[in-house]
Amino acid sequence: MSFEHLLDGLGTGVAAPRLSWSLPAGAGAQDGYEIELDREDHVHRTGRIDSTDQVLVSWPGEPLTSRERVTVRVRVWAGGNTPSAWSPPSVVEAGLLEASDWSAVPVGADWPEDPDSDRRPARVRRDFTLRRPVARARLYVTAHGLYEAEINGRRVGDDALSPGWTVYHERLRYRTYDVTDHLTQGANTIGAWLGDGWYRGRLGFDGGTRDIYGTDLSLIAQLEVVHDDGTTTVIATDHSWTAAPGPILVSGLYEGETFDARLDDPHWTMPHAKRTAEWTPVATGVRDMHTLVAPQGPPVRCTQEVSPVAVIRKEDGRYLLDFGQNLVGRLRITADGPAGTTITLRHAEVLEDGEPATRPLREAHATDTYILADDGPRTWQPRFTLHGFRYAEIGGWPGDLSDGAVTALVHHTDMRRTGWFECSDTLVNRLHENVVWSMRGNFVDIPTDCPARDERLGWTGDLQIFAPTASFLYDCAGLLDSWLTDVAIEQLPDGTIPWYVPVIPGGPIWTPIQPGAAWGDVAALTPWVLYQRFGDLELLRRHFPAGRAWVDLIERLAGPSRLWDTGFQLGDWLDPIAPPDDPAASRTDRYLVATAYFAWSARHLAWSAEALGETHAARHYSTLADEVTQAFRGRYVLPTGRMTSDSPTAYSMALVFGLLDDPAQRQYAGDRLAALVLEDNARIATGFVGTPLICDALTDTGHLDVAYQLLTQTECPSWLYPVTQGATTIWERWDSLRPDGSLNPGGMTSFNHYALGAVADWLHRVVGGIAPTAPGYRTIAYKPRPGGGITWANTRHETPYGTAALSWELTADGLTARITVPEGCLGTVELPGCEPLTLGPGDHTVDTAGLRRDAA
Repeated sequence: MSFEHLLDGLGTGVAAPRLSWSLPAGAGAQDGYEIELDREDHVHRTGRIDSTDQVLVSWPGEPLTSRERVTVRVRVWAGGNTPSAWSPPSVVEAGLLEASDWSAVPVGADWPEDPDSDRRPARVRRDFTLRRPVARARLYVTAHGLYEAEINGRRVGDDALSPGWTVYHERLRYRTYDVTDHLTQGANTIGAWLGDGWYRGRLGFDGGTRDIYGTDLSLIAQLEVVHDDGTTTVIATDHSWTAAPGPILVSGLYEGETFDARLDDPHWTMPHAKRTAEWTPVATGVRDMHTLVAPQGPPVRCTQEVSPVAVIRKEDGRYLLDFGQNLVGRLRITADGPAGTTITLRHAEVLEDGEPATRPLREAHATDTYILADDGPRTWQPRFTLHGFRYAEIGGWPGDLSDGAVTALVHHTDMRRTGWFECSDTLVNRLHENVVWSMRGNFVDIPTDCPARDERLGWTGDLQIFAPTASFLYDCAGLLDSWLTDVAIEQLPDGTIPWYVPVIPGGPIWTPIQPGAAWGDVAALTPWVLYQRFGDLELLRRHFPAGRAWVDLIERLAGPSRLWDTGFQLGDWLDPIAPPDDPAASRTDRYLVATAYFAWSARHLAWSAEALGETHAARHYSTLADEVTQAFRGRYVLPTGRMTSDSPTAYSMALVFGLLDDPAQRQYAGDRLAALVLEDNARIATGFVGTPLICDALTDTGHLDVAYQLLTQTECPSWLYPVTQGATTIWERWDSLRPDGSLNPGGMTSFNHYALGAVADWLHRVVGGIAPTAPGYRTIAYKPRPGGGITWANTRHETPYGTAALSWELTADGLTARITVPEGCLGTVELPGCEPLTLGPGDHTVDTAGLRRDAA
């Protein structure tokens, strides 16, 4: 059982959380279910409900009240009158659902700070006594800035960079922790580390901007303890707390962290720790508690530990560590040495002339510093920063660097992995693995563009093109639902969608915010993708108004001509021909791109409105899409089907977006696209806009072989060129590292950008052969299309209903496929040269030779 899009029901912010369950293999198709809600004062059973629904089923009882805890079970009927056994019990517990539930106020240091200084973060704490045994305890906590809480010397939770990044003035997340085991009858102490994070840390370009959301660094916490006799003790942040400077001297997401162990008392949250004069009363602040919200997705966590694959000692005593994988996270070190010994940890994604290449980091110093105390070996890692790196340079290490002394800790939003792909081509496998690692490194509470340099922003266009890939690889529905909520908050009154969300100052061409095709279209396109992949109609409903306002804006800008041919546009961003200093200089007319996206978003609004039952809106946007499509043809398509921009991106957009309805024009466009690709020796000639589309455009017009030539090309620019250069993530530019080993001289040269990895969606659907044909994969197409010398492929996806899998291999007689259809779903199998075949749930083996014999 899961609740909304969370496996853990603790602290839900939804009073009537929707329920989902999947059936075990062999259970058969569900035709009824019964849900049991075991509340404190009574048990409610729905009785049998005749329905095949099992994903995001409406809450069947009275809504939860704040703090209420309910045990939930389900049993199902599948083709008979006898129900299944009850599912294992799952518990959902409401958080604080009303603003009036909060008595806490923000508390932080009460001493003046120099705004130009590094602003040493404070720690805050409070001692308290519990007079009776503890039956249950919850800590509800958030911060202006970042926090890590401790009770009685133990860390609370395992999340990182909490509460994450939202539009803080409108939405600030709080988390709920079960801290029953942290407490004891008698003396207790609660405390928290604080860090600047996104709230008041430096963000953005050209040196960045600080204090975007505020200048205070404050904890908001409410500890609620239920005793054995049912009485409650509440310890909330208020004037009774104290603050002191902590051992963290500097903390910044870009800068890194400096920690002086000589200033640390490791027992500072123990009840009998020293209460020195540096602990002074806190300053209290104000927060509108109506803005506190529970998480919609999982937090950032450490999900993997990576040891170095090579350690090189430099002549000057520095160590250079290669972790073999470009990753996002931080280093954990165990060191011992004289007090005052300073260890510096510098991070870089690539090497240049054998040294860490820091120019691509721009103003991000990405340096952590640890100053030893003379108290024996200590293990340390920074708390409030992350870096993008494969290489680490360590300076000042006392003595020899022993095995196990340094470990890289991989951090990202702890989404459930749901998609896998592999095939007979090892380079393609590495490409796919690079896509996975780039998604992991850039889904850090929000979907970001890069993890290393001074940017790390929620670029709307990047996510828009990558959403289909992301939603196959990971259960990212909760994370993206939350981020799209902020997209709507940041949307301007006229409907303009910012280039990145949350919005921060800076960047000369991004201010003031103005409409941009492909980027703003995230509001109309991405909710539809998530609806198709996760089956969440309410998610589509929540985000429909933002998409509608966006399309209505473009309708006004285009006017009666229905052509969006004015204003600033990024166009086919990072076309390979674009010079390093002008990444928008594409071979494709940027207004062709804008009008094509206008038609595509209007079409999606029509589909969305129809799914939501809004008939009038569906007709309006369908008509609008037709009108824009007609205008596009009149302006950009010649009678033969040739485009006025004779470029791969132009043809790819026209074909995939359904802008050519004449079969002859479509065939010409497909043939011309294939010819352009072959004229350039099957090297990439598309940027952000065209790259996710080109393989589908070729496939759909009978040029699958050319699509495979594009996929398997290894010359620059191509998807596999970085792989041949040792890349372990997707690069921002096709030639971020040039064939001669030099770095691209452009100011934006990241080695971890997921956008150009959007081709993985084509790998999953076409090479792997699995695609949804109804929302949530209720019906599934199994249609592998081999080519490119690939002789086998294995693809698996954990759909909302269970496992869908397809393994195929070429044989002397044709192709053999092993297929898994989830319970409650239907699969349509279409193997090369064979008629479609419908299969029910279960495991099946199908081969083309047998199908042809049956047909004969």
